[in-house]
Amino acid sequence: MSRNSHVVPEAREALDKFKMEAASEVGVNLKNGYNGDLTSKQAGSVGGQMVKSMIKSYEQNMK
Repeated sequence: MSRNSHVVPEAREALDKFKMEAASEVGVNLKNGYNGDLTSKQAGSVGGQMVKSMIKSYEQNMK
């Protein structure tokens, strides 16, 4: 299985939307498609925001 394949291919659209929302929250301007012009710091802040949101959601669902 390739590294970029998804277990549920239909989830790709939702993941892209989630990524765009996270980028907006941290002030990073993502484009649809290629974003190789981002700095490591910008890309990391988007990923970090996504993880933060997932943890928050998980913790809320545990209650």
